[in-house]
Order: sequence, then C-alpha cells, then structure tokens
Amino acid sequence: MEDSDLTLAMIVDAHRRVRDHIHQTPVMTSSVLDREFGGRLYFKCENLQKTGSFKVRGATNAVLRLDSGKAARGVLTHSSGNHAAALARAAALRGIPAHIVMPRTAPVSKQAAVQRLGGRITLCEPTQMAREMAAALLQEATGATMIHPYDDLHVMAGQGTTALEFLEQVPDLEAIICPVGGGGHLSGIAVAAKSLNPAIRILGAEPAGAADTARSIAAGRIVACDNPRSIADGLLATVGRQCFSLVQRHVDEIIEVDDAAIVDAMRKIWQIMKLLVEPSGAVGLAAALKLAARLAPIRTGVVLSGGNMDLDRLPWQVSMNPWRSPDPKCR
Repeated sequence: MEDSDLTLAMIVDAHRRVRDHIHQTPVMTSSVLDREFGGRLYFKCENLQKTGSFKVRGATNAVLRLDSGKAARGVLTHSSGNHAAALARAAALRGIPAHIVMPRTAPVSKQAAVQRLGGRITLCEPTQMAREMAAALLQEATGATMIHPYDDLHVMAGQGTTALEFLEQVPDLEAIICPVGGGGHLSGIAVAAKSLNPAIRILGAEPAGAADTARSIAAGRIVACDNPRSIADGLLATVGRQCFSLVQRHVDEIIEVDDAAIVDAMRKIWQIMKLLVEPSGAVGLAAALKLAARLAPIRTGVVLSGGNMDLDRLPWQVSMNPWRSPDPKCR
C-alpha cells in the first residue's frame, strides 16, 4: 500500500466523525447561469460551510481522530487563511490549543477570525521556508501535532466528504469541477466520487498564474511555480506529494483559467446567485464556462470552495485591484 492511498472507507469514516460538527451545505442552481453555460450546473456551496470554507471538514477529521494523549499537547499548522480558521475551530471542539503560524502579510481580517476561534498566532515572514521553520520550532517547544493544510491523508479524507454529500444530493452528476491549490480537496473528492461512480469525470480548476498542478501532470513530476501569482490567493500552494499521486490516478483533467475569467465568474455568482464567494471559490465556474461547449451536454457539479473575503478589497474596485494588468503565467 502506498503512503498516498486514500480509500472510500476512510472518507466514509471521516464523514461519520465530522457530520455532527459541520454543515451539510446546500446544492444550488441558477437558470440564468444554466442558459449561459448551455446545460445544467449544480453548485455545492462550501462557501456556506462553518468557518466559510470546505477546510473545516479535513481539519475537524484530523483533530477528532487524535488520541487523548496527542490531543492534550495541542495541534499546529502554518496557513494564511482558511485552514488556520478551520484548525482553530476544530481544536476548540476538543478544548485543546491550536498554534497557528501565519505570514505577517496575512489580512488582518483573517488573523482576527483565527483569534476569535481561539487560535494562538505566531507571525513569520511571508515565505514557505519561514513558515516551515516557525512551525518546526513551535512543534519542538510544545509537542503539538502538525496538521498539514492539505498533504495529510486524514485531512484529504475529511475533504472527500464533500463528494459523498454532493452525490447523495445529486445522484446523477456526470462531472465535478473542484478548485486545486495544494490538492487536498480535489484528491478527496476524486477518490470518493470515482469509487462511487467510476464513469464520473473529475476536473481540477487552477489559476493560470499558479498552474503548478497542470504543469506537474504534464511533466509526470511535481513542478513548482517560482513566483505564483493570482487573485485566487487560496490556490497559490504547490500541489502536495501525496495529493499529486492521487490527482495523477483519479483526476481526468486540469483546466487553467486566467484572473479576468475568475473575477468575471465571481461577480456572476455574487450578482446572479446572491452568494458571497472568494476568488478561489469562483474558479470552478470560470472553468465550467471555459469548457461549456464540451461540458454542456452533461450534468456538471461545481464546488464553490469558500467565501472568506476582505470586503474592503473587492476585485472590481479599481483602486484595490492589482490584477487588471495582463494575467501573469506560471513559468
């Protein structure tokens, strides 16, 4: 058995563990967007999940399964946003400490959310090396258990519960589009959905300015972006090692979308569906509209992965929008 083996049984077990602590998020539709797409779209609204994103599924599963001895020493992670809040909440459910390393550039609103949920924040420089070093020092000092934001089988199992619900709510889905950054959500959804229906198509949606997963699939090995840049800041992470193995085996296609398309999709969701989604959460719709000619004949599910926005920095406010220049590409 490979260390990246994730099974349907693990995902079902995760759902049993977390279901009383999360929302079963609704599936919504829009006749207006269906007409533009040319077919039927079904939106799984993880933007309405507790803490505002799917991340609470994986974090809760990982924390609740810890034995009492490990749990007593607390948990830790490094994250700039959604996973940080999710882990802080999961730790609060067990009454244990949550140590969160965040870059000093993380939005004040996201730091405040972590603090409201009881997380103990350590700020660091905004580099991956600084995050990992700060987390290692905290782990040595506290003995806390590291809960990686995505490259962890128990986190991936929790994220896969999204697909269990989605396919129960819309049993005849023929495709699911999920945003991909580190790959934990896409991996979990792919394993769950393909196990239940091997014929279903699973597509990852990725910003063109941070398209390491698409490049990695093409190369057959992980190829990191040197300078990932996109308005979809929740999708800038390099795909995880275990996640990449699962994506290679279970995901049918990775779709790249530029920032202009992401902003357009985000605005459509706000204006037409009256749902608050963050840029990362709108990437799936951008991908669906890009491939409408191919996907329109089949019943397509779109995961709206999160809704945590700094409302003082909306992308269509010209003075706040650094992405109006030509979209950068992942090199």
